[in-house]
Amino acid sequence: MNKVILVGRLTADPELRQTQSGISSCRFTVAVDRGFADKTTGERKADFITCIAWRQTAEFVSRYFNKGKLIAIEGSLRNNNYQDRNHPDVTHYTLDVMVNSVEFVGGKGESGGNGGNNYNNNNYGGYNDNNYQAAPPRQTAPQQPAAPNNDSMSYGNAGDFEEILSDGDVPF
Repeated sequence: MNKVILVGRLTADPELRQTQSGISSCRFTVAVDRGFADKTTGERKADFITCIAWRQTAEFVSRYFNKGKLIAIEGSLRNNNYQDRNHPDVTHYTLDVMVNSVEFVGGKGESGGNGGNNYNNNNYGGYNDNNYQAAPPRQTAPQQPAAPNNDSMSYGNAGDFEEILSDGDVPF
């Protein structure tokens, strides 16, 4: 299985490009904090991961994300080898994330002003290139009023329950 899930910040504004056949692509770098801090300095380090999005996902990223914004990415790793133009005997090796879907992360100020309530086929708040149509917005359950803190509340009658004396007669 080859699956990558990243949450980080864009290091620069994504730039939308088009192939000669008109297919949109977007290459961008995401800074992902490591889960620990350096013991001596207390400083957190980050990994800078190159991501490539295609078609509608590329257009979505270039339209709604910019430098410094939090982004969640789901995709797969791809390695790429190419020859150096200036030195034909030198081969460069890269490892990029091919983006399948992206999502907004964070609060209203972090996600472009809509608090992550955007659309995709998972209802998580982003765009998935595997589903070219937007899904309806996710529905939230209505909030139940909080029960009053009252010591006189009734929790039921213990006589409504049957006592089981042995495990031998349990039906499951």
